[in-house]
Amino acid sequence: MILDGNAPAAITAAAAALCSGALLGLPTETVYGLAADASSDSAVARIFAAKGRPSDHPLIVHVADASGIAHFASAVPDFAQALVDAFWPGPLTLILPRRAGVASAATGGQGSVGLRCPAHPVALAVLRACAANGVWGVAAPSANRFGRVSPTTAAHVQSEFGADLLVLDGGACTVGIESTIVDCTRGAAVLLRPGAITRAQIEAACGQRLLSKEELEAQTPRASGTLLAHYAPSAPVRLLDTADLRTALAARSADAPALAVYARTPLHCPAHAAFSTVLHPMPSDATAAAAELFAMLRRFDDQGAQEIWIETPPSTPDWEGVRDRLQRAAAATAATAGGAR
Repeated sequence: MILDGNAPAAITAAAAALCSGALLGLPTETVYGLAADASSDSAVARIFAAKGRPSDHPLIVHVADASGIAHFASAVPDFAQALVDAFWPGPLTLILPRRAGVASAATGGQGSVGLRCPAHPVALAVLRACAANGVWGVAAPSANRFGRVSPTTAAHVQSEFGADLLVLDGGACTVGIESTIVDCTRGAAVLLRPGAITRAQIEAACGQRLLSKEELEAQTPRASGTLLAHYAPSAPVRLLDTADLRTALAARSADAPALAVYARTPLHCPAHAAFSTVLHPMPSDATAAAAELFAMLRRFDDQGAQEIWIETPPSTPDWEGVRDRLQRAAAATAATAGGAR
């Protein structure tokens, strides 16, 4: 059931559902989440079951404001507090030491917890209503089956889980890809997942160089959306540079499978293969491309594409989040071909 997230009665109903242990489709500025009371092991178990997600793969806990950190985290380093001050509410998740006895199931049993304060007004209204009733945070991974394309509209959520799930409609997500994740548990800021907030912005806010996972690999905590193969539509995805994409299109045969091409560069295919090939322009701006990325991948499936070819995004910092999601989608294709998924 989809309710208008701007209606006060819908916010009340959503908060009541979460406080009772039920699941909720929750809009955020990044993607829609499948939300449950983060402190209820039984409610969190419903998330894992609904998504088909391994129970040791941690969930991000969403809080109404920075005051919620103290309920879940035992310590906040100064550089982490600087990131909170700079980017919350917003698309930034911080991994912090978890307070003992809290949200063990939501964190996959780890000694750390991922915390975020979303910027979406509907999400904030629900979180505030929950906090007023003693639910200090909600676990909310993306509202899709595990490994598949994240949802950016209420209709996407309903297509994943059916009409029985209560979903708040907060409109299309404005950011469109999941939050940037920074690990703050090891005395330095370590990027675990790129997103809309860039490396340069993080470094400027916290006053230190942002390390990569590879630079501080030992004891890296597990985190959402960091598996090699992820974010995959039903149709196989290939990432191709511009020259290879042009060559592959020129070689298309008349009986080739239905193909969707997503590219920044204007392209052409042979006339005899045009009936089976649909060219979709990708925005030249990274922010705009991120906002529509998952919706486009879902559209390609809905249009019956049997293959999806995507022009590899630029290697510039502003494209890092989009590039990360597409590389994982293509890796899912490779894993399926190799029998690994």
